[in-house]
Amino acid sequence: MECHYCGRTADVTVESDGVRVGLCEDHFKERLEELSESAAFEDLQDELDIDRA
Repeated sequence: MECHYCGRTADVTVESDGVRVGLCEDHFKERLEELSESAAFEDLQDELDIDRA
């Protein structure tokens, strides 16, 4: 599978409802950084009760 953004070989592949998306390591890190700064991510952390101690 290829990266959704650049066409390089995907290092990570995610599937939801039959749709598969691949990301190379660089784009995976970029997306993860964006998500970690979002309110939705904070809500998910609260829901999962994640403690970063």
